[in-house]
Amino acid sequence: VQRFISEDRLPHLLLYGPPGTGKTSTILACARQLYREREFGSMVLELNASDDRGIDIVRGPILSFASTRTIFKKGFKLVILDEADAMTQDAQNALRRVIEKFTENTRFCLICNYLSKIIPALQSRCTRFRFGPLTPELMVPRLQHVIQEEGVDVTEDGMKALVTLSSGDMRRALNILQSTSMAFGKVTEENVYTCTGHPLKSDIANILDWMLNQDFSTAYRKIMELKTLKGLALQDILTEIHLFVHRVDFPPSIRIQLLIKLADIEYRLAAGTSEKIQLSSLIAAFQVTRDLVVAEA
Repeated sequence: VQRFISEDRLPHLLLYGPPGTGKTSTILACARQLYREREFGSMVLELNASDDRGIDIVRGPILSFASTRTIFKKGFKLVILDEADAMTQDAQNALRRVIEKFTENTRFCLICNYLSKIIPALQSRCTRFRFGPLTPELMVPRLQHVIQEEGVDVTEDGMKALVTLSSGDMRRALNILQSTSMAFGKVTEENVYTCTGHPLKSDIANILDWMLNQDFSTAYRKIMELKTLKGLALQDILTEIHLFVHRVDFPPSIRIQLLIKLADIEYRLAAGTSEKIQLSSLIAAFQVTRDLVVAEA
């Protein structure tokens, strides 16, 4: 992108990828580089999903913005359509001709989360850039910069927890950081997990231990107590347990059975079934696994 700008040959862009990875920031930074503060308003048209972008807007304001030339200044105008996957099929179809017709004096930049929701005709008219989830190496320096500027007290494990929970979404990482520091003052691993309502690693280890080593009713009672005490959702517990299942040394055939069970439970939870019944099912799956392991041994 930098090279496109320096050579003044910016094509139509299509930026896509998960939220919080810097798509909007990238194009706004480009726009600031291309245009001076004074001309920004007249040269850049930014429309978000919250603005109306139906077929009338495409044929009206967007068309009239794109079709007018800038006097005294060579170069092109820029139309930024954020969250373009929220545009209707009709609006996207109306946009094809507009993009094609006014390429000479206007560049379009479409930003979206899901490439599949953009019609192929628009995809082929743009140069695509995929923004992947950010790696910890990229997130940590930026977080440290913010922490330094804001004077937040963050521990090493707190930082790790931030990066883990945000799973590559910078915006989410900053939001968790802010809410945790406002709620607790000090950002530690425990505080981060408590603030976001995620089960702690130690809690998950306990749950796993109860399911594999206690009898059914004791395990059920203890997990229910923990769930009520900490306000945990079974969905989150399931996601964390899944990571542990891969780490515990089960025979392959048994592990496969268990993973199928976990997948079934998650599917049923998504369909809105009773958490209590699904929890019983989860414990049952682990107890069956335990008996199988014992039998094999």
